[in-house]
Amino acid sequence: MATSQVETVSTGADKAKLAAAGALVVAALAAFYLLGKQGPWAQWGALILGLGAAIVVFFTSESGRQLVAFGRDAWREVRKVVWPARKEAIQITAYVFGFVFVMALFLWLTDKALEWVFYDLILGWKK
Repeated sequence: MATSQVETVSTGADKAKLAAAGALVVAALAAFYLLGKQGPWAQWGALILGLGAAIVVFFTSESGRQLVAFGRDAWREVRKVVWPARKEAIQITAYVFGFVFVMALFLWLTDKALEWVFYDLILGWKK
């Protein structure tokens, strides 16, 4: 029996970093709206600086480091993918479009047949 343990270790400092990152996001948004009379440069500058500081603080936390590690692993896996050749990709796309067309035609014909059976034969409603 395989057991998998999920370890979530959150130290007080790590929680404080996440809270600080959240507070920086809120402060950046507040500064954006409070600096409306100062002009767009002040507004956008405060927003970008605040969000940048929040990102830096987030990436120093354990959650941020895990996110970076996940991104590296995902990129490593994407590089392992064997992508199809152009000819093969065009053939597969043509098969998909053909199948979609056949299914659309089948569903349209089924709908019209059921419409005819129910409205014309059973209910007698002529259009």
